[in-house]
Amino acid sequence: MPNARSCSDWRLYVILDPRAAAGRDLARIAELAIRGGADALQLRDKHGTARDALDQARRILAAARPSGVPLLINDRVDLAIAAEADGVHLGQDDLPLAAARRLLGKDRLIGVSTHSLEQARAADLEPVDYLAIGPVFATPTKPDYGQVGLPVVTDVAAAARHPVVAIGGIDAANVGRLADAGARCVAVVRAVCAADDPESAARQIKQALTAGPGGAFRAPFPA
Repeated sequence: MPNARSCSDWRLYVILDPRAAAGRDLARIAELAIRGGADALQLRDKHGTARDALDQARRILAAARPSGVPLLINDRVDLAIAAEADGVHLGQDDLPLAAARRLLGKDRLIGVSTHSLEQARAADLEPVDYLAIGPVFATPTKPDYGQVGLPVVTDVAAAARHPVVAIGGIDAANVGRLADAGARCVAVVRAVCAADDPESAARQIKQALTAGPGGAFRAPFPA
């Protein structure tokens, strides 16, 4: 796919959620987030119809393509294919990763959510392009998961073969702590989607992240 550049280059991953956006145009938020420095986008619509999600995805892609920013679809491999999106992000209970890879082919991106060091270790052996670890901090978008905490982020970021995206309750006020913990990329939802100025919010988060030391993906998980 034309936008599927290396995940290891990502620093800011913005998740577009209709509920977090409170009725505002997601394609417009995508444009503003990209101006603010978003390196990747995800459409996450847990409540709309498949038809509505497909329409949203196509509109967001039209906004993202000129900038070369990839769009992934949450959960739905079928919608990612239908929209000609750049990939899919899957949870622990979604389609198995090997099956998703067979359907999507080798050129589209696959990310997977993990919520512990053990899950990250297992996912790191799968045909994926990046791992997400979280929730790092408490967040209303994942009220049943608690929070994994910064030490787990440090362990996963240091050991994973694949790029790691930290997610959950992250904003400009705490993203520096993620950089100190070794995270190179963070995903945000409300911090950009619900912001009065998504462009400024994205820029502040990315600047705060890149001002920290960050981490390197140094060695595979021990056996």
